[in-house]
Amino acid sequence: MPKVQAIDTGGSGGRSRRSRRVASTLAEINVVPLVDVMLVLLIIFMVTAPMMQRGFDVNLPTARRSQAINEERVYVTVPLSFRSDRTVQIDNHPIRLDVLNERVRQMMQDKPDRQVFLRGDGGITMQELLDVMDKLKEGGVEKVGIIAKLPGER
Repeated sequence: MPKVQAIDTGGSGGRSRRSRRVASTLAEINVVPLVDVMLVLLIIFMVTAPMMQRGFDVNLPTARRSQAINEERVYVTVPLSFRSDRTVQIDNHPIRLDVLNERVRQMMQDKPDRQVFLRGDGGITMQELLDVMDKLKEGGVEKVGIIAKLPGER
């Protein structure tokens, strides 16, 4: 809304003249069009962003002299009967816990990746699993992975 301001001209002879001048101020900026434009841009980006997510097409090189990875995984199974007889199974071969570290050391001698996958029965306590893991570490195993089932898996 325009403001009316009085201007003193400071004239001569004690008589002062006042004239009225109309000045418009731009103190208020209308933000409604800005918000409308920003909302339209937001909707455009929300619609187009999922269409722009695409992977790269890569043609991988092939090697003439490559070796296939035939290293088999080593599974150590701790059955529920471990509590009474202190026997674990390495790939379905029963082994007593007191000789587990030596047997694992012999198995891991020629393998570059010294990892073992540990499967434990649901009734085995964490302390019993840790006892087996300690023996595996004594045998030179660098990585021990614990295998679990997903819900609903048999």
